[in-house]
Amino acid sequence: MSQLYMKEKSVLPLVLSMSFPMAISMLVNALYNIVDSYFVAKISESAMTALSLVFPLQNLVMAVAVGFGVGINAAAAYFLGAENPKAADSSVSQGLVLNGLHGILLTAGCLASAQLFLGLFTSDAETISYGTQYSMIVFLFSMVITVGVCFEKIFQAVGRMKVSMAGMMIGCLANIILDPVLIFGIGFFPELGIKGAALATGIGQGITLVFYIIVFLKTPMPVRIKLKRSMIDTKVCKRLYAVGIPATLNMALPSLLITALNGILAEFSQMYVLILGIYYKLQTFIYLTTNGIVQGIRPLVGYNYGAGELDRVKCVHRTALMLSALIMALGTGLCLLIPKQLIAMFSANPQTISAGAEALRFISCGFLVSAISVITCGTLEGLGKGLPSLVISIIRYIAIIPIAFVLSRFLEAAGVWHGFWVTELISAGAAVLLFHRCVKGLGKDKA
Repeated sequence: MSQLYMKEKSVLPLVLSMSFPMAISMLVNALYNIVDSYFVAKISESAMTALSLVFPLQNLVMAVAVGFGVGINAAAAYFLGAENPKAADSSVSQGLVLNGLHGILLTAGCLASAQLFLGLFTSDAETISYGTQYSMIVFLFSMVITVGVCFEKIFQAVGRMKVSMAGMMIGCLANIILDPVLIFGIGFFPELGIKGAALATGIGQGITLVFYIIVFLKTPMPVRIKLKRSMIDTKVCKRLYAVGIPATLNMALPSLLITALNGILAEFSQMYVLILGIYYKLQTFIYLTTNGIVQGIRPLVGYNYGAGELDRVKCVHRTALMLSALIMALGTGLCLLIPKQLIAMFSANPQTISAGAEALRFISCGFLVSAISVITCGTLEGLGKGLPSLVISIIRYIAIIPIAFVLSRFLEAAGVWHGFWVTELISAGAAVLLFHRCVKGLGKDKA
């Protein structure tokens, strides 16, 4: 199977063809998050708050899975572009085994720490009970997630975006259907409450993994998984982790951010913790869609870099920035025009709706400029530049914590909301500087 179209097709149609399937699948994924939270919110506000508090641990699992998957994706795309299929096979084979081990470790760690973690942010017995029930089921599927994401990134690395899209959509749709059935006990199914939400999530993830395995085994692929190549190869391992660790940290940083902001907001009211959780559900619509563009351009960047097409890499980056800016502008408009309606999907409390609408208006001011940081991180990962990408994410997700804390001393919870757009401005400036610095050294690195 030839991937020559990655360096020969016109850039805008190519980026659209690679990104559109991923953006659609990310939109479905976002819809799953919204629907999942919508049904959980029907149980009680305590159940929704519990889901918000568990989210950082769930994000950590996904961060490890996707972060290391990005390392596999970047390595495989690079070696295919450099016409070294043997190294590409070695990358995907070893990566699959390692990420499976990551999943086992995450299962043990999250199950052991979930209840203690919840107790750090609330003393409400009902909220802790809901969070523990949800955690004890959802984290049993951690290995399913890590292995499934590996296959997802392998398909993306070889340009099979429609397969990746189909896999994610099948799992998400299964979850959306199963949520009300298992939560409320429709038909002959038992009423499981918040446990049903966790089980529906796990089943959806399992269906996605089964689909990927079947397609991988039954269709021609430019890379193959070979067990004899799954033994630890120091050179390949180093390359995978060189991108995988920074990419994992990039995705894990939101967990640290949410945990820290929950601590700051809890000082004022548990209502603000709920609002932050609702915001992170809503923002998945725009940021997961933009992430679809990132996933679309990573293999293009890696392949063209491996093939020595550096000008084409820059053109792909600019095109992705333009598309991402359009999505962010749409998200900003929705948050400014209908913020109360958005918050009302998850709470019927007038005070929560009013305070949440104010939060959305402030936070959304940083959406448009955040496109620079998000796309630049993806481009740098595609180039194998994991460290500069990590630096941008550290600024974006860590700098906000002291900024939000200081502003909250003067503006209370509103200070946290203002901290988002202030930090986005700072991180965008850093992204521009780091990208230009890396671009100057591309030719030297390739040599």
